[in-house]
Amino acid sequence: MTEKFHTLFIVKTSLISLYLALTIPLPFISNEKLKIFSIILFVLGLFLIFNITNDYLETTSQKIIYKSSFLSKTFGKKNWEIYWTDIKFIKALPTSQGSKVYYFVNNKDDNYLLPQRLENYEKFLLLITEKTGLNVEGFSYISPLWTYRLLTFLSLLMILGELIAFLI
Repeated sequence: MTEKFHTLFIVKTSLISLYLALTIPLPFISNEKLKIFSIILFVLGLFLIFNITNDYLETTSQKIIYKSSFLSKTFGKKNWEIYWTDIKFIKALPTSQGSKVYYFVNNKDDNYLLPQRLENYEKFLLLITEKTGLNVEGFSYISPLWTYRLLTFLSLLMILGELIAFLI
């Protein structure tokens, strides 16, 4: 049975809302010669941010497949796949912010980053335990979900402030 695990909606919305908060004013404050160019760049950037937030993970009875978008691949993110039977262990490494990232390590000692911003993350962790027998107790999102909600809220406040400033 194939299952897809997409990027968390709140992660997507936080990145998109931050992009909008930072770039919406640019077409309005640019001079007349650059207005069309800045609108084109704004739309292009919006397309890029939508595209790079559409990476996903797919699981089958045999393997895990990470699929990144065309643009993500262009910027260096790679698709990968690893068979459940090839996973030797999961390596944890600390981040500079105090959380942990996890890597699948296969029989050839290749490392594959375990995505930690997935919808139904708990279900994915259960699949890992079920298919490999490895203990994933204590694995969590790379950062608390409230941070994405806060970023979205602050971004929306910035957009509201920008709209009020332009209307007054």
